[in-house]
Amino acid sequence: MSPLVVLLILLLFSCSPSSSVPIGSRDILRAIDIDSNTGPDLHDAAVDLNTTNFDQVLRNTPATYAIVEFFAHWCPACRNYKPHYEKVARLFNGPDAVHPGIILMTRVDCASKINTRLCDNFSVGHYPMLLWGNPSKFVSGSWDPKKDKNEIRLIDDGRTAERLLNWINKQIGSFFSLDDQKFENDHLASNASDPEQIARAVYDIEEATSTAYDIILEQKMIKSETRASLIKFLQILVVHHPSRRCRKGSAEVLVNFDDLCPSDMGTPNKQEATDGNGKGALRNFQICGKEVPRGYWMFCRGSKNETRGFSCGLWILLHSLSVRIEDGETQLAFTAICDFIHNFFICEECRQHFYEMCLSVSSPFNKTRDFALWLWSAHNKVNVRLIKEEASLGTGDPKFRKIIWPSKQLCPSCYFSLSKNNDGTSQIDWNRDEVFKFLVSYYGKMLVSLYKDKGLLGDDGTDRVSLEDLATTTNAVVVPVGAALAIALASCAFGALACFWRSQQKNRKPRRSWN
Repeated sequence: MSPLVVLLILLLFSCSPSSSVPIGSRDILRAIDIDSNTGPDLHDAAVDLNTTNFDQVLRNTPATYAIVEFFAHWCPACRNYKPHYEKVARLFNGPDAVHPGIILMTRVDCASKINTRLCDNFSVGHYPMLLWGNPSKFVSGSWDPKKDKNEIRLIDDGRTAERLLNWINKQIGSFFSLDDQKFENDHLASNASDPEQIARAVYDIEEATSTAYDIILEQKMIKSETRASLIKFLQILVVHHPSRRCRKGSAEVLVNFDDLCPSDMGTPNKQEATDGNGKGALRNFQICGKEVPRGYWMFCRGSKNETRGFSCGLWILLHSLSVRIEDGETQLAFTAICDFIHNFFICEECRQHFYEMCLSVSSPFNKTRDFALWLWSAHNKVNVRLIKEEASLGTGDPKFRKIIWPSKQLCPSCYFSLSKNNDGTSQIDWNRDEVFKFLVSYYGKMLVSLYKDKGLLGDDGTDRVSLEDLATTTNAVVVPVGAALAIALASCAFGALACFWRSQQKNRKPRRSWN
């Protein structure tokens, strides 16, 4: 066999696709790059954006900063730069991020025709090109290199992973390193003295809501005897959840609940409805939107993997609900929350303790103030118990130790007096009127202030729902305008139903006793 024939055979085999990427695909170079540089087991950490999801992702991110890499998939320099960019992105993006929620690292393929106008808006003149700024500044934004003052900055020294991270450190005064490991070299902010940090918890409430929903489905906890308590809790979420995404998702679950989980599902011939793959159809509903769960915590992040997180997010959700309900709804909300924890919180000891506190209440709640203060007092009772247990077992978070809350730094006016008992415990004479004012502010306006700053709330504090939010999707499928209008009308119907339900509950006379 001649050397020329051998060479042709080798070339033929070397060009055969080793994956599902078709020959001639414009993505084949990127697929080869992934196989050779990042390994088959590593997924991209940087988020791929396009014109259909660019504004939505950047508007909704909890990150303080964003980097957008504009590249072309056919560009050799871009392929060679990708491993460097990914190395930095893994520090900040995804569930295994070392420093989550600080910087969102994204990329846009300017060689894709769908992104032509987007790349033109940001004056992309070379590849790869990196822009830095507050995520909200990219939303419906642009970048002009001729302007003297730009809120979006060009990263002019990010040629390698080391140089890019050094540029970031200089920009925000940080000390991040490519060698950082999760929960190491972490400078976690203390929540004890800065009330404005609670604004970051709005993302943790979404995370906790979505996590609780997933646990309920995974553990198959919806049964004939528990479905009513879940319906009541979903009704509360539809009206009072701090996040619009979770309110809308809860409404969609609630409207379809009877079809998917019939009341006689416990009988031999009935079971939960399934999709085409045999899985529970309720899994097709994402209760807080397709971006959630994100896989990490912001305000509720502990210094160790096993501390804080879900339980912290769930407590904040309950407190936020307690200050949002109105006087006529307090008893319904109280029973809904107690029954939800009793039936669906998977920690047996925790839910039993909580339910015992619920059972100790002898008369119904008629005022928001009374219910909010009861939940606050219950949370402090839990903290007192855990302070002792964690001290004896050494299981607490060393950077976030349990305290009687709120601290005097957070709310000086909440205290009439503070003294120490002989056993070292605190003796506090609370100003309950001031405590209630603090709870309303802290878990009310302050909690959603970050949403308002990002423009997700209107001037009157109501949600701003745009047609763009309803018509875009992350897989580059554009919803037709007619379909988008139908979805918008359905969302309005959900809102009308929720308002009608709330008015009915407010007009109901409070029960004289409860079980």
